[in-house]
Amino acid sequence: MNLDAIQSALRDANLDGWLFYDHHHRDPLAYSILGLDPNAHVTRRWYYYIPSRGGVPQKLVHRIESGRLDSLPGEKTEYSSWQELEQRLEGILIGSEKIAMQYSPRNTIMYVSMVDAGTVEFLRDEVGMEIVSSADLVSHFEAVLTDDQLATHYVAQKHIDEILAAAWNEIGTRSRFGGTDEHAMVQYLQESMERAGLDWEHGPNVSAGLNSADSHYEPTAASSRPIRKGDFVLIDIWAKLKDNPSAVWYDITWTGVVGREPTEREHLIFNTVRDARDASVKVVQEAFAANQPIAGWQADDASRNVIRAAGFAEWFTHRTGHNIGTVLHGNGAHLDNLETHDERLILPNTCFSVEPGLYFTGEFGIRSEVDMIARKGKAEVTGRIQTELVRA
Repeated sequence: MNLDAIQSALRDANLDGWLFYDHHHRDPLAYSILGLDPNAHVTRRWYYYIPSRGGVPQKLVHRIESGRLDSLPGEKTEYSSWQELEQRLEGILIGSEKIAMQYSPRNTIMYVSMVDAGTVEFLRDEVGMEIVSSADLVSHFEAVLTDDQLATHYVAQKHIDEILAAAWNEIGTRSRFGGTDEHAMVQYLQESMERAGLDWEHGPNVSAGLNSADSHYEPTAASSRPIRKGDFVLIDIWAKLKDNPSAVWYDITWTGVVGREPTEREHLIFNTVRDARDASVKVVQEAFAANQPIAGWQADDASRNVIRAAGFAEWFTHRTGHNIGTVLHGNGAHLDNLETHDERLILPNTCFSVEPGLYFTGEFGIRSEVDMIARKGKAEVTGRIQTELVRA
């Protein structure tokens, strides 16, 4: 935990402090930001309050787990009864009025909505606190990456771009000699990533024909669909450097056809998705070039508006993109104004995907995914950009 950095961020946000609270590991963000052991035995409520100005952090812990926060700086207060807890919690907040917690109004950004309603009610109604969302603070401390971390993304990018290009060639070759199937191509990709020193956790996803219309389809050996000449194929692949906890993921999706030219409808849908992707990329790039703030929902709207104008809005059923960090779906801003209204700002030194898609059940689905890294004054796509359907 970097106490000085947290207090500086609180002052910049005009907040009196940040109150962390946990019971039975209901808030993994607290453990990550504070540097606590995520596997510690926690059976009683604890609180940790970081004031923005003056004073030292305050710990409130149960007497039978009094050492739970000893690794953190600050003064410790203990409680046993619920009455004592409420009295002492109010005491450590004296002098504060506006504080951040892992809370989101109306549960809009559920990724940070970890505090139970009863705790918020008590702090508001009985203690008189104004509770605001810590969402942007969480992004600052969880999603902002170092230069060394960003460098690992580019290493994974180089490997994956090469592996994916080779996979399309392999599909074309196999299709001329009897064909292949989804699961066999998943194994091919996994073996390639293993040789490259990459970790992928699960997947990747190879979807042929009708299966490409299922945005979260994952083939198995038992259910694998054949891939033959004439088929439409979607490949979603993600990986990061193996045995490196601070490494950053690379995550892309490409689509193509096997042994033929695309149909007119496939061209239309791909071009619509491509243009929607590029609209989001452009609005992010323009915002960073002008040093203007941009929230996740705004980048989503740029993409969604293109698809809406083309008459395909009902078939775009997910957000435009997600934050990427040391976990594939990170704790920063998502490009989303559909599933959530994500008001978190896209911050410098963060990574995220841009991946609009259109899915037609019983027909096919097209998603085009790139990753971007934003830095102060600029934002860029980090890998190869698909501009037309692959011909395998």
